[in-house]
Amino acid sequence: MTTGIIIGAVVVVVLIALAAVLTTRRGGGTGQLRRRFGPEYERTVARHEGDTDAAHRELQERVERHGGLAPEPLSARRTEEYRVEWAALQERFVDSPAQAVREASRLLDRLAHERGFPEHTSGEQIDALSVHRPRHLQAYRDLRGAAEPRNDGDRTTADTEELRARLLSARALFDDLIAVDKGPRTTSREDGAGDADSGRNGSHRFHLPSWSSR
Repeated sequence: MTTGIIIGAVVVVVLIALAAVLTTRRGGGTGQLRRRFGPEYERTVARHEGDTDAAHRELQERVERHGGLAPEPLSARRTEEYRVEWAALQERFVDSPAQAVREASRLLDRLAHERGFPEHTSGEQIDALSVHRPRHLQAYRDLRGAAEPRNDGDRTTADTEELRARLLSARALFDDLIAVDKGPRTTSREDGAGDADSGRNGSHRFHLPSWSSR
């Protein structure tokens, strides 16, 4: 084997390795995208009618646009205010289910924006949340859909049950957004400065009204 052939083979190997590294940094292949986006991966593939290449491009573009977003921390005061507001709208659900769901949708919009995600009106909020909070994204979409005005004039008991289920599902995203971030940015937990806040966030959980368990 000549020196030229050996050098050519080495170059090919290096190029393949570089391509693999670049793919990983951009969001990775199928396995990495599945792990990162969870149910959102399957939803995106289905929306592209099974075209995984198109779905991968879309998801990788989301990572490139929003992957560097570092969510802003909430103060203990703001966290408590949001908890009180959510508990109040849950109580109002008993008398006004549709209004409570609309309030919950607006609350989550505000909360996400305060945490540093794009505004809902920008059209980028859902994409940004899909990169950083993919597990609860469908529940957020469902809540928004339920909050939209309906023109069929036929709101029945079944509609109320659907609203109840969507509000309860969206609570998981609410809890996720007000939780203390785990990672390098939460250094106050290590030096003791965050003990009061962590105790509050960890143990102070509002109980759902009695209607939630029916």
